[in-house]
Amino acid sequence: MVAMDNLITGSQDNIAHLAGNRGFEFIYHDVSNFIHVPGPVGAVLHFASPASPMDYLKYPIQTLKVGALGTHNALGLARTKGARFLLASTSEVYGDPLVHPQPEDYAGNVDPVGPRGVYDEAKRYAEALVMAYHRQHGMETRIVRIFNTYGPRMRLDDGRVVPNFIGQAIRSEPLTIYGDGSQTRCFQYIDDLVEGVCRLLHSDYVEPVNIGTTREISMREFARIVNNVAGNAAGAVYGDGSRIDGDPQTRKPDTVRARTVLKWQPKIELEEGLDRTIRYFRTALSLPA
Repeated sequence: MVAMDNLITGSQDNIAHLAGNRGFEFIYHDVSNFIHVPGPVGAVLHFASPASPMDYLKYPIQTLKVGALGTHNALGLARTKGARFLLASTSEVYGDPLVHPQPEDYAGNVDPVGPRGVYDEAKRYAEALVMAYHRQHGMETRIVRIFNTYGPRMRLDDGRVVPNFIGQAIRSEPLTIYGDGSQTRCFQYIDDLVEGVCRLLHSDYVEPVNIGTTREISMREFARIVNNVAGNAAGAVYGDGSRIDGDPQTRKPDTVRARTVLKWQPKIELEEGLDRTIRYFRTALSLPA
């Protein structure tokens, strides 16, 4: 297995446990530039992109380039090697949805010139490019639309709500909720996502597939759950509005395709996943359990 990353938002600490593994190789490289991998390649999984709003607002051009040039280069590698290709897309292709829950055939409600457009449109373009390679070159391609995912090895400072809440909770601080807390999300644990991605990669299904949970909760309720799991009695405080213009009010996947085509459904309950993640952060920060 070969992993390739330029680490603008990642860390080699996340793969430190693979050091010395003869079956694993890490290459420091920006996939927005030409990609070369010697020898045979069975599958190319293109996950490269800043994913946190804080990151893609800091790196807007790099985000657009990796969605366009990076996807083009990764597809080129897969085509040259005769390999199957999988694109990690996102629920953000639906924008601030006018349809709820969001099925894969919903075209979305995206603002291309808003601050979130650099990520949303990069992924929408990437999906279009993948389908073009499939239709014109007959390539074996797959597209997974990933809904809010969390788990160990996230950056505590990546700006997303899960590490934000956990970071405050394990420091016994009140959790900061932006707006009135009525915004909803569906959070899935990383192990469930990996299972869904693997099933899709080895399936024969070409159209996009949503991978996410259907347990929809408000930010108010999510803050309560995080505090309860972490044993934090500090409660929550409310900030003004959303930190990022265009933040979707709702997000919930229609998972009929995943359940019928892939025979997939999430297994890890939110409370269990949060407990695992909180334990990871406490260990990483040398905080008492």
